[in-house]
Amino acid sequence: MKALITGASSGIGRDIARELAARGHSLILVARRRDRLEELAAELDVPTRILVCDLAEEAECRRLYAETRDDGVDILVNNAGFGLLGPFAETDLSRELAMIRTNIDAVHILTKLFLQDFRKKNAGYILNVASSAAFLPGPLLSGYYATKAYVLRLTQAVAKELSAEGSRVYVGTLCPGPVWTEFDTVANVQASLTGMESRDVARIAVRGIFRKKRVITPGFGIKMGRLAAKILPDRLLLSFAYRTQKKKLG
Repeated sequence: MKALITGASSGIGRDIARELAARGHSLILVARRRDRLEELAAELDVPTRILVCDLAEEAECRRLYAETRDDGVDILVNNAGFGLLGPFAETDLSRELAMIRTNIDAVHILTKLFLQDFRKKNAGYILNVASSAAFLPGPLLSGYYATKAYVLRLTQAVAKELSAEGSRVYVGTLCPGPVWTEFDTVANVQASLTGMESRDVARIAVRGIFRKKRVITPGFGIKMGRLAAKILPDRLLLSFAYRTQKKKLG
């Protein structure tokens, strides 16, 4: 099988590429940094294609699909995304809009376009990378949390539609907690929280894809956090999320 992975130049996307390559799947690696993609491709022992795209632009999302639709993609991993830490009234609007386009628009566009092809052949896998942030409101990371809630709910709804029509196409969401990646640097985080290694998250994610788990939550703590989010009042969740994110301001 062939997998297309966005945001493959670092972190979870890079390690998902490694996991899939170890299983013998050929790859299409997508990110903005060609040098990082070339470094990754050089270490993998499977056929690998590199595409440099800025998925904050709709035209680039459409170009990516147009250039790969005939390549026999079986697995789509929508991993590209980033966050922006700070009070909503103070964070940079242009940067936030780029985040929304990357975290939401690109996921929406690529999921729809590839899903239409997968439905025709009644086969294929789509994993949309969200976050445990999708389960909570997120003061001080408000825009990021909201984008990940969109990804989770969109994916759950599409998965239900596919199930109702008897489709064999898989659509699922990965919702990790804190992970050791470049996310904190991009988001302007000054003090990181303890997190999982991205390679461990990637291993769980790939296993979850082929087991067709609709929501993949790596780690016992995140599973318990998801349960707590279902039963605790919003007032307590907001207080918890605020204290957690305030620590990141340093």
